[in-house]
Formats: sequence, C-alpha cells, structure tokens
Amino acid sequence: MNLEEIIGIAAGIFTTLGVLPQIIKAIKTKKVKDVSPYMFVILCIGVGLWTVYGIMKQDWPIIITNGISFLLNGIMLYIIITQPKD
Repeated sequence: MNLEEIIGIAAGIFTTLGVLPQIIKAIKTKKVKDVSPYMFVILCIGVGLWTVYGIMKQDWPIIITNGISFLLNGIMLYIIITQPKD
C-alpha cells in the first residue's frame, strides 16, 4: 500500500465518521429542530454518486467508505424526518 492509498483511505474514513457525532447527539437529545434535512439530502446524493463512481471504477475503498457514509447520512435524515419538531 502506497502513501496515496493510505491518504485516500484515511480521508474516506474521516469523512464517513464525520456524521456520527450528529447522529449520537440527535439520538441522545431527541432534538433535531435546527438540523437541516436538505444538507443530509445533498450529502446522500453526493456519497451515493461517489459509491456508484467507485463501483464503476471497481475501487473498494471508495465503495465501502461512501456506501457506509450513505447509510449513516440516511439514518440521520430518517431521524430528522421522524422526530417531533417541538
């Protein structure tokens, strides 16, 4: 594994895990009133397209990290949509 691959994998991991603090906070506090659902829709579209790109290139680090990111951002979007807006 070369430095370029290591940097790419590290970037994918950090990008993927970046949404976890928001998900954890939303689950703990049950408050998402100030969280934009549009941002998560846009993120889902972006990482979904990256996943398709990874499939087309047969690049497993891109497929895995963006696939997981799509799932996590989708979970956050689901939480936003289903939580009461009080």
